[in-house]
Amino acid sequence: MNPTMLITPGELAPDFELLDTRGQPVRLSSFHGSKPIVLAFLRGFM
Repeated sequence: MNPTMLITPGELAPDFELLDTRGQPVRLSSFHGSKPIVLAFLRGFM
């Protein structure tokens, strides 16, 4: 998937992995089917 492409409401988000607050990797797909997920990408203030 091209990183500049947008997904439409209701479309499945592409799988990705980020580090949690303890530095452990967490994959979006690990939550599939277990509970609703809300993604919020906030810009940091540095």
